[in-house]
Amino acid sequence: MKRNNILNLATFVVLSLTISCNGGTQSGNSEAIKPLYVSDPVDFDTDDPAIWVNPNDPAQSLVIGTDKDTSGGLYVFDLKGKIIKSKTVKGLKRPDNVDIAYGLQLAGKKTDIAVTTERYTHKLRIFSLPDMKAIDNGGIPVFVGETGAEYRDLMGISMYTDPSGKIYAIVGRKTGPKNGSYLWQYLLSDDGKGNVKADLVRKFGQYSGKKEIEAIAVDNELGYVYYCDEQVGVRKYYADPAKGNKELALFGQGDFAVDNEGIAIYKTSGNKGYIIVSDQGAKQLKVYDRVAKANTAHPHPLLTTVKYSANQTDGIDVVSVPLNNDFKHGLLVAMSDDKTFHFYRWEDIAGKKLTSAHP
Repeated sequence: MKRNNILNLATFVVLSLTISCNGGTQSGNSEAIKPLYVSDPVDFDTDDPAIWVNPNDPAQSLVIGTDKDTSGGLYVFDLKGKIIKSKTVKGLKRPDNVDIAYGLQLAGKKTDIAVTTERYTHKLRIFSLPDMKAIDNGGIPVFVGETGAEYRDLMGISMYTDPSGKIYAIVGRKTGPKNGSYLWQYLLSDDGKGNVKADLVRKFGQYSGKKEIEAIAVDNELGYVYYCDEQVGVRKYYADPAKGNKELALFGQGDFAVDNEGIAIYKTSGNKGYIIVSDQGAKQLKVYDRVAKANTAHPHPLLTTVKYSANQTDGIDVVSVPLNNDFKHGLLVAMSDDKTFHFYRWEDIAGKKLTSAHP
């Protein structure tokens, strides 16, 4: 999961300011941060959320979350966590992760999209936003030619929009080779009929073989992709295929009580901010500096640990733009294992140790 893909919302200017904890506590205190809202439950098993910021009215933004089952779906929630039944898509074959991209050119107009991995069909499913209409001709097969079901069983997805506006999907699977081709990257475009097609442009990414790679996040502005090699750490690469496949960093090693899982990026002014990773099973988030430190063994230092209420968190997502009076400094959404998603105010996550983006 993922990435904060809000990159060209010109109406928002982020300034960095330090804010005090309002309703939550940081690591080191006994009380875990509570969500402002807990979503309506899905039918089977929540896994990963993505936040779509409505560019015309942020208060009408949506949260899209996967229900990970063979009869699962993409659930759409309002900012209070209420299911919007008219937008929810059911009948998907174990959707795993979901991500958002803005402004894909389809049929001559820019279209925002939600992209999910449908694990048991080995396809990407793509829906237009905010109407959640399928625009993929029934799904786009990926990892074509790989042998063995688990080498094609889709899991992670993150979207990358390059400076020219090209939009890519970076896709992971249940397992794969250790030789630097675990992730495959696809360029998305119009198929000439107003639907999406995907062309493979790159295979990259080291894999330890210890568990799996699921959560992926892309930093559009800085041009990096991060992913969690579970039980090892967070790996960093260039998101632009033209810049090559060299691993730039491996950090977070030894920081996690259980598994390094969900990943998201909170952005503040001056290309600063935080890389946030869930420690699955430990009910906590690890927060790393978005700005890499030169000449250090761990270029993205651990800044703090945040205790919160979500349990067994797989996926998280975060945005730093103000949405409404509830989420003035941004929103973090985390999956919890009771079939729900937790909606947290950024200022509660930030406490006294982190800063906030503000208009």
